Amino acid sequence: MKNPHLLIIGYVWPEPQSSAAGTRMMELIALFQQNNWQVTFASPAQRSEHMADLQSLEVNTAEIELNNQSFDDYISALDPQAVMFDRFMMEEQFGWRVEQQCPNALRILDTEDLHSLRDARHRAHKQARAVEASDYSSDIALREIAAILRCDLSLIISTVEMDLLQTQYNVPAQLLHHLPFMLDPQHLSKPRLTFDQRCDFVSIGNFRHAPNWDAVLYLKETIWPLIRKQLPQAQLHLYGAYPPPKATALNNPKQGFLVKGWCKDAHEVIGKARVCLAPLRFGAGIKGKLADSMLNGTPSVTTSIGSESMHQDLPWAGAVSDDPNTFSYMASHLYTNEAAWQVAVNNGNAIIYQQYNKTLLGNKLMACINQLQDQLPQHRLSNFTGAMLRHHHHKSTKYMAQWIEEKNKD
Repeated sequence: MKNPHLLIIGYVWPEPQSSAAGTRMMELIALFQQNNWQVTFASPAQRSEHMADLQSLEVNTAEIELNNQSFDDYISALDPQAVMFDRFMMEEQFGWRVEQQCPNALRILDTEDLHSLRDARHRAHKQARAVEASDYSSDIALREIAAILRCDLSLIISTVEMDLLQTQYNVPAQLLHHLPFMLDPQHLSKPRLTFDQRCDFVSIGNFRHAPNWDAVLYLKETIWPLIRKQLPQAQLHLYGAYPPPKATALNNPKQGFLVKGWCKDAHEVIGKARVCLAPLRFGAGIKGKLADSMLNGTPSVTTSIGSESMHQDLPWAGAVSDDPNTFSYMASHLYTNEAAWQVAVNNGNAIIYQQYNKTLLGNKLMACINQLQDQLPQHRLSNFTGAMLRHHHHKSTKYMAQWIEEKNKD
């Protein structure tokens, strides 16, 4: 029997040096390839300058179109055994076509993080209030939860999100699989710079991501001035893809606030810094910048949102505080106290070993997928709500797509 084929329908082309989402996608591609799956990555998005060289990794690529019957012919010829939707928007656009052309293909949704949770927290933050019950019933929540219910399996990156989906939305547990970052613990044994060999603070994150941009402004206006009062000579290096002019305008060498923009190797710049700062005030999922900090022996100071679902009951690899004065004090303390710094480094090592072992996590996911493939008809019969949603959604989406396609011919 030939190797099974996975088609990934990407919202964007993966950029592992620009975002945690890009890194996670590359982890998934590698996992399926290691388990003898052939992988094709297709996307309606424009190719980007920072995208991964997928063809060099023996991943086939294809450019596909929204609202175009050409996709039907494409996937019918490809005949994949599984299709992974990269974020719920791709399931909305292509789910009905996949089901129509390849009804026996396993349909997997990689949520990246819960967009509806991030949106709810963002709206609450802008209004300076706590998240309310009504925030969980937004339009984006209705769309995202419906997509999860329509799929055979959804990959959920956070334990908080796993709990929210089951308690707030009553999503059946058999439709969900907890999959955090899949990291290689052997990275921890690589040579590292010592406390004395490191200098400066670092902050990193894609500037297009709203939680990251808010964190940059929070650093500039509140956190960094407090740290500079304690450490007048300290510097903060801010890295991230796609910095807009409003971000580069914040660069101020006199204040030690240095906006560097995109970096080719996040591990290198994080590994040279003494402390990572991530004062995130809203968001969802888990944070790639904080996982990278632990991998490279760099303590981090973050918020409760930043550390959420990342360390379970283990002590954090640095400090966690939502109060700016405490945040700045702990950042300065870790920067100047080698003993506290080393404890944080050791805590990070333990978290990586116990929470993010790629071999254990990968084996668990592939076992789940193999079981689903063997029991797919029964699995789908037990998900009546999903079948009902597919029936109504696919009808409406199908006719809307056909109308748009005809309109585009004019």
